[in-house]
Amino acid sequence: MATSPNRRHSTMWWDNDTIDRTVTRMFVCSHLIPEEIERLDRTLGFGDGLTDGTYWEWIEQKAKKIFLILVELKVPDQIFGVIDDSWDDEDLPIARDQVERLALTPTRDNKLEQEFYERQFCYLLRPLKKGQHMIYEDTEVVPLEVIDKKHVAGQTPFFDKVMLPGHSGTIFSRVKMPIGGGYSSQEDFLFEVNGIRNIQNDHLASYWASYVQQGYGYALFTNSADYTLKGFLTTTPACFKNLEKQVRRRQVMEWIHCLIDTICFLHNRGLSHGNIKPSTILFTSESHIFVSDLLGYTGLDRNSFDKESYDYAAPEQWFKPSSPASSSFHRRGTIPSMTASPESPNYTTSRSAPDSSQHPMAMMYAPTPHLSPQAADIFSLGCIILDLLSFLVKKHGRPFATHRAAKHKTPSRGGAVPDSSFHRNLSQVESWMTQLVKDAQKKEKDDPVFRGIAPMLHIVEHMLSSHPTDRPDAQDVQTRMYKILTDHCGILEPHCVHQYDNGWDFGMASLKLDAIDGNRRGSGGSGRHYPRNSIGSRGSGRSSSSGQDLQGHQETFQVPRISRTRSTRGPPSIASSRGPVHTVAPKEAWRNQMALWNTDPRTMCSW
Repeated sequence: MATSPNRRHSTMWWDNDTIDRTVTRMFVCSHLIPEEIERLDRTLGFGDGLTDGTYWEWIEQKAKKIFLILVELKVPDQIFGVIDDSWDDEDLPIARDQVERLALTPTRDNKLEQEFYERQFCYLLRPLKKGQHMIYEDTEVVPLEVIDKKHVAGQTPFFDKVMLPGHSGTIFSRVKMPIGGGYSSQEDFLFEVNGIRNIQNDHLASYWASYVQQGYGYALFTNSADYTLKGFLTTTPACFKNLEKQVRRRQVMEWIHCLIDTICFLHNRGLSHGNIKPSTILFTSESHIFVSDLLGYTGLDRNSFDKESYDYAAPEQWFKPSSPASSSFHRRGTIPSMTASPESPNYTTSRSAPDSSQHPMAMMYAPTPHLSPQAADIFSLGCIILDLLSFLVKKHGRPFATHRAAKHKTPSRGGAVPDSSFHRNLSQVESWMTQLVKDAQKKEKDDPVFRGIAPMLHIVEHMLSSHPTDRPDAQDVQTRMYKILTDHCGILEPHCVHQYDNGWDFGMASLKLDAIDGNRRGSGGSGRHYPRNSIGSRGSGRSSSSGQDLQGHQETFQVPRISRTRSTRGPPSIASSRGPVHTVAPKEAWRNQMALWNTDPRTMCSW
């Protein structure tokens, strides 16, 4: 969650504390004429002498909200008639067809009655609280303030920034999701929210609260973005340009490590993201990077095609994978050795590329149960890392997409639309990485950061293997990237340094995982750095390429074949994982029924 000390609420929120502080005897008297002030201390006009209470005591104890509404409607003197008819704050909200019984004017005034009906909800606030899901009536006022409706570049229009009363200076991201009409149902929305509510991480847009109102589901997340990677690659923000050149280069490498650490955090909890792409990688103006879209929401209905998700998806998410032997990314290392001649890079390819004559939607297969969504995350993350490394070498954005699509075009209505996806253009991706190595080698004397690009691309090469079982897991990627940053890039203390063993976290990013059953604990503790020689060499059967480290000796970069024992179903994505069931906050003094989620988030009951 972003903080802005100078931001203040422009809206007056009438919570109970504010009401109690405001409605004093002095306040009441300031809105009455002398004759009416004198009447405050008189005994109530109803009850036939059975009560010795006064009008002021009734206001102070039972009718502060009603008095505030009457003041706003400019009829504060009507408080006496309202009290004589025994109305008090417990009667709120008053139904629209019952407001006339208040008799606020000598003759019926429909406009005034409508104003009373609408304004009463401003004094019946049910605040959003951390970890809670709320169901608001259509007429209720949700106590939050939209502070920035400006569209964040690369993000859908369904996101905005809000502030909450009681959290001054804290900015939340809010996602708005239509319910019904081709979109998710209300129970689906609550089911998805329930799956992410306990996932807390400094580099995740973590769930804070949610609510449903007027046909939309809303979720509030910590960390508020100023721009996305998609927008960043198109137009570099001024806040980043203003940094010194070496600081910018180091920052990009730090981002890569933080992203890997975050995905490792998810995977070690049996989860996957499921929709890693540039528009779900967000930044603040202080260069803090975090991953969003935990709900897997694109702003599109179920019949729409999300090209960006398609471009960054793993091949098995769109095509049935063939055997590893016939469809692997490579037979030998496709990235040239750092000592090889730039004119004669050592790479070969061997793959069976799918036919490109069909539209992507027509080629989509139903998910195969044995496929791992975590392996799909690794492929998509590899695409993101390649984007960032391309940016570092100043080869990014549209030129990269154009290069990927150079050999594959998908026919569609109105002419040929280039297919710039990574998974359909792996040979083009290989040639791009080869060129990146050449360009990085020319800049190694300027900054040691560039010495890490070639070994990083070796890891990316394996992450982009077309068959999921050939890809390294997140823990291996994290370990190797850390070694590259410290041994080759001169970044001795990367921002995110964690070892995820059996759910325990160690490091600097203050990760927090709320316990699901109250017995499991998140962890803190001191930073635990990987030893420089901690990377094993568990042979993969692949040819390896070599590179030269900072000391000048040869070092082999080899991603081992990982032995995985995965569930036949694979780990759930965040958007579909089942977490603890919500209990909807009860609605105090509410006269009509309200929905309450019981033991099953797909089952509704009422009370």
